[in-house]
Amino acid sequence: MPDYVIRGGIVGRERLRLLSRVMRPATLDLLGRAGVGPGMRGVDVGCGGGDVTIDLARLVGPAGHVVGIDLDGVKIDIARREAAEAGIANVEFRACHLDELDGGGTFDFAFGRFVLSHLKDPRGALAKARAALRPGGLIVVADTHFCGHFSEPDNAAFRRYVELYTETVGRRGGDANIGSRLPGLLADAGFEDVRMNVIQPAGLDGDVTLLSPLTMENIADAVVAEEVATREETDAVIAALYEFAQTPGTLLSTARVIETWGRVSAR
Repeated sequence: MPDYVIRGGIVGRERLRLLSRVMRPATLDLLGRAGVGPGMRGVDVGCGGGDVTIDLARLVGPAGHVVGIDLDGVKIDIARREAAEAGIANVEFRACHLDELDGGGTFDFAFGRFVLSHLKDPRGALAKARAALRPGGLIVVADTHFCGHFSEPDNAAFRRYVELYTETVGRRGGDANIGSRLPGLLADAGFEDVRMNVIQPAGLDGDVTLLSPLTMENIADAVVAEEVATREETDAVIAALYEFAQTPGTLLSTARVIETWGRVSAR
């Protein structure tokens, strides 16, 4: 996964657990609002460790089925094991690209969270997702408008983290602020009845405050590789972010997240 800026493998999986805990209430609300329900067959694109995939499998129930795909084989192996341990039988995980997915034109829904911002060709990915859906099928995507982060009080390390992430993603061909473009991208891809919503978790303690320093820790190698900052600076920013997050009274947000959904024409 040469273009992906966030560390993968087992270490990256632990960050995704925290992210999933923070995002789960909003994601479940989004899926219900968009219309994912019992008996549906769907695909979770860029499923990571499978947290949302398993929630999707529970939503569609025994009569439905969900396929989770990701390029990170380590995370896919973990997802398979954890789904089996949880007794989730109506889900499968594949280490593959969207191009390799069979069942084109038969899925009832496609879901992707924090995927399009890392792609050089998000329009192409949406076209492939559309081709995988049946007439009337549903697309649900959520992604970042990264510049929307905020903290109280203001903090130089926090602001630098936002700059480093945004620049590094851009150098690898992505767009950390793609969230505001999602409604237009879905419309351009031929989806109809496009809707959107904005969410932004924030807090004074707990998982949400640790997400920024942990993400900075997991992008440090990419930041240095792209020569956006030195190792010395990234280490300093990580240390300062953890200190800031653990200071009583600090308010930290995640990135602003744009949720968007639409449908393939039923005709």
